[in-house]
Amino acid sequence: MISFEKQAFELFAYQYHHNDVYRSYCDLINVNPSDVKKLTEIPFLPIALFKSHRVSCSEKSEMVFESSGTGGTVSQHHVASLASYEQSFNAGFSHFYGAASDYHILALLPGYLERPNSSLVFMCKDLIDQAKKEYSGFYLNQFESLHHALTDLNQQKQKTLLIGVSFALLDFCEAFPMQLQHTTVMETGGMKGRRKELIREELHERLKAGFGVDNIHSEYGMTELLSQAYSKRNGVFEPSPSMRVFVRDVHDPKKVSTTGSGGLNIIDLSNKESCAFIATQDLGKCLGNGPFEVLGRFDASDVRGCSLMTA
Repeated sequence: MISFEKQAFELFAYQYHHNDVYRSYCDLINVNPSDVKKLTEIPFLPIALFKSHRVSCSEKSEMVFESSGTGGTVSQHHVASLASYEQSFNAGFSHFYGAASDYHILALLPGYLERPNSSLVFMCKDLIDQAKKEYSGFYLNQFESLHHALTDLNQQKQKTLLIGVSFALLDFCEAFPMQLQHTTVMETGGMKGRRKELIREELHERLKAGFGVDNIHSEYGMTELLSQAYSKRNGVFEPSPSMRVFVRDVHDPKKVSTTGSGGLNIIDLSNKESCAFIATQDLGKCLGNGPFEVLGRFDASDVRGCSLMTA
């Protein structure tokens, strides 16, 4: 099996030569494949460039995923192969949770479901299609139906996954508090302007109390990536095998390490035809050997590097 490092170096060379936006960025900061000896030396493209540029190695797109956003310009990810995305998220899900077909999967994703080009909705639809059919599906503001489904599945002791955006999960469990013994509750983050933002600890405490569960799981993904990370407790994420997560110095983006706090940089080997090396706008902490936490987001004034290519 080819090592992660070897795949990353080969992908860097490929994308440098075939992705005009990425190559231009690398040239602006004076880095090319012959200069790079470590993963942390590979240039990480500022994620905001997905809002202003077509970041792709291919002229054709099978799908263009768009970020949710709360106003203004949204990110666009031109995906050359949906099969690659399907393979990636299925491999990641099965790595952490087993086969989707073992679950009843219920999704509460208002805000996302109303948009046709959401990568999260695409992923959840595929997982739901693989899941046990009774009650599996999307519940758009159908709280009574969702409550009935969760109650019935719990009484039947059925293995169930409820995945939802944070504000909707809070709205639901406040209206219908439950005590679930056979359900994994997974939040995908974000209040999307619908409710006051909460720190993770408070959000998870409210959700644990509302659903009667010991732990809240979390999914970490984004429009610009094709892989996900998952947290099963305490907000500590484990990346899928196709990912590596690093931190960059908030004052010097070229200083990248495997431990400590700073901006999160991600290598996603599944992103073969766009850009596999992304400098996100998330602040976080890498705990060494893979696990990481998400601590918040940069303010717009803190984002450095994007201005190099806004012209």
